[in-house]
Amino acid sequence: MIDNRNIHEVIKLVKEEVKKFEQPYVGRLAKKGSPFKILVSTLLSSRTKDEVTEEASERLFKHVSTPEDLLAMKEDEIERLIYPVGFYKTKAKLLKKLAKVLVEKYGGSVPDSLEELVKLPGVGRKTANLVMILGFDKLGICVDTHVHRIVNRWGYVSTKTPEETEFELRKKLPKKYWKIINDLLVRFGKNVCKPVNPRCDECPLKNVCPKIGVNKS
Repeated sequence: MIDNRNIHEVIKLVKEEVKKFEQPYVGRLAKKGSPFKILVSTLLSSRTKDEVTEEASERLFKHVSTPEDLLAMKEDEIERLIYPVGFYKTKAKLLKKLAKVLVEKYGGSVPDSLEELVKLPGVGRKTANLVMILGFDKLGICVDTHVHRIVNRWGYVSTKTPEETEFELRKKLPKKYWKIINDLLVRFGKNVCKPVNPRCDECPLKNVCPKIGVNKS
């Protein structure tokens, strides 16, 4: 069982394991990108492979650096630049709406609070938390499908939805891990603790993980 008696050792083992895997694009973008670019790229990444997100984002960012740039761009041009991300036509419309709100309501800046971020078009708690962490270096817990699946598989929480998982982790997870838990478990979840047929025999946690819900590995 994994709980707060051994979570420090568990995180240490996961950190070591994921060193061999590439960091997701949005995490790498945070080293050079603005909160606006992080927000846009995170929205593009939904239901899209990471390499496609990276290529589409880099094409878009050759033309767009600010909400004002995005607002001035025609929707079909945005579509062309971000294709083939998932639902690219819908996302092009969303980006235009987002730019309009950022310019008209926030003076062309991305707000730096969770409460304001979730008011933006298309921005849910997962995206808002990621922008807080990567864009502003503020505390947040970004829970995507990997984080939700893995911490439930560990038995660290018992929740039905990513949002429930976020709130449980806010109560339980030591704050020093809040910012890094998403980056660690996305890499861990894509490469080791996979949704289907996780690589349990090769996992550094095989002796402590209860493998809740795992039928075949």
